[in-house]
Amino acid sequence: MAVSTFKAETYRHLGLPRPTKEELAEGAVYPPGTVHLPDWVDSEWLKQLVAEELVTVRTKRGFARLEWQKLRERNEALDCRVYARAAAWIVGADRWSEARWADLEAQVAGDGKAEGSHDKTAAGSIRAVRSPARRRSVASNYMR
Repeated sequence: MAVSTFKAETYRHLGLPRPTKEELAEGAVYPPGTVHLPDWVDSEWLKQLVAEELVTVRTKRGFARLEWQKLRERNEALDCRVYARAAAWIVGADRWSEARWADLEAQVAGDGKAEGSHDKTAAGSIRAVRSPARRRSVASNYMR
């Protein structure tokens, strides 16, 4: 897994400029990748989120390499962010269309139907609600 890449991405996204309340009221949007923090976040959680730094270390042979090192003992918030980002990457959320995101948003808001759910028609009969189209997957014979 690309742990180092996801950590570097997190730190880069934490540094993105955020629009002010006035700019948001005028229609400005957050830049892609902006880390939105919930209201319950406290200083301990934030310290955990930035609990590591990328440093250059020398190997026994004198070569330089980059390594993430802890600045403090607790870093669970950063680990959780990296795990969540990896999961999003694995399911392909980076490549989802705006329509897919809008559909998911509607489902969370209660406007949409869960996949494989049923709906009652005006006549009282039950009909199946179509699931969104899925990508076709093919089993590989690689390494069998």
